[in-house]
Amino acid sequence: MSDDTEGLAAAHEAIDAVRKYYEDRGIFQPTFGFGQHAALLIIDMAYGWTDPAYATGSLRLDAAVSGIQRLLPLCRERDIPVIYTTSPFREGEEDPMHARETGAYRQWDGRACEIDERLAPVSGDLVIYKDTASAFFGTHLASHLVEHRVDTLIITGCSTSACVRATATDSRAYRFHTIVPRECVQDRAPAAHEYNLFDIDAKFCDVVDIEMVEAYLKEERVLMSPGGHPG
Repeated sequence: MSDDTEGLAAAHEAIDAVRKYYEDRGIFQPTFGFGQHAALLIIDMAYGWTDPAYATGSLRLDAAVSGIQRLLPLCRERDIPVIYTTSPFREGEEDPMHARETGAYRQWDGRACEIDERLAPVSGDLVIYKDTASAFFGTHLASHLVEHRVDTLIITGCSTSACVRATATDSRAYRFHTIVPRECVQDRAPAAHEYNLFDIDAKFCDVVDIEMVEAYLKEERVLMSPGGHPG
């Protein structure tokens, strides 16, 4: 049995135990639902995370890339704000989060912070540079969402157990309807991915199938007027 298989089995066992605990006590596991005006947030889908040449790279994150590629055209067709995050690159600055050591892996560089070309931003998209896990902390994300009258934040990207989770937690603190399409997020460790999806769904957001998000984005109520503001 592979390490991933063993880890997933342990994660599912833990999830079942925690779910029973919550159900027996009638706590957590709310459904927050969708609002009327959405934005799509793409977290850290830059080469430092999608290219295994870097120590933090995660096998190209192909599954999450494919999921996000399904949502992007829907958002852009309807003028729904698309926001990216990545890290700033500062020459010579060490940051243990990015494992910039040399050796078997490519040294952290400017390319590591560039959005993967498979999900490249287009004119009108916003790219935010962040220094911590949450896309909200120390950035103007919240004010940008308020300016565009967004009430529903669709969170995608990586990694589920770190930046996605931290952002979902802060999004709930700001009282946004927070949606995580399970096919659009990914983690280096499958077990961490599964457990964190369960746990954030129980407390901070709705983890849903991508088909539900696609159907929502096609609804007239989420149509954005020219200029990126709700009609």
